[in-house]
Amino acid sequence: FETSEGPFTVEVHKEWAPEGAERFYRLVERRFYDEARFFRVVRGFVAQFGINGDPKVAALWRNMTIKDDPVVESNLRGYVTFAASGPNTRTTQVFINLGDNSRLDKLGFAPFGRVVEGMDVIDRFYAAYGEGPPRGHGPDQEQIERGGNAYLEQRFPRLDYIKTARIVQ
Repeated sequence: FETSEGPFTVEVHKEWAPEGAERFYRLVERRFYDEARFFRVVRGFVAQFGINGDPKVAALWRNMTIKDDPVVESNLRGYVTFAASGPNTRTTQVFINLGDNSRLDKLGFAPFGRVVEGMDVIDRFYAAYGEGPPRGHGPDQEQIERGGNAYLEQRFPRLDYIKTARIVQ
C-alpha cells in the first residue's frame, strides 16, 4: 500500500481466513482500494477503509457479501480483518487493528493478514475526526457510499488515503 503518509505492507494468509483472503486479493487486483480514504481511525482501536471513492463502484459491491470464516488468528495489533455488520455480511470494508482487539474474536471477526512493514505509517493516520454517527462526528458511512470522495474531501479533508494498493509476490 502506498498512502498519503507513506507505504505499508500486508502479508495475507489464506489459511487463516480463505474467503476473506480471496476477497481482499480480488479487490486489490481490481484496484478497488486506490484513492480510498481511511474514514474511521480510532487510536488504540482500528484504522478502517474500504468504501470506494466512486459511488457507482461502491454500489456495485454493496450487496456482494462473502461467508464468514472461522476465527483462527486473534485481532492483535497490526492484524487485518474484514468489517461486518452481522453474520455473513462482509463486503469490501477492512480494518487494521491498532491495539489488542482480541475481544473481537468471539464476535466472529477473522483476521486474514497482518501488517509486516509500516505500522509506524498507520499510527500517523489522521484520527481527530474519530467515530462516525451515531457515536461520533466523523464520516458517515452511508454518506460516503452516496457521495464518495467528493463528500469526504469537502467535509473531512484531512483524512489519510490509499494512493495505490498492489499485489507483490
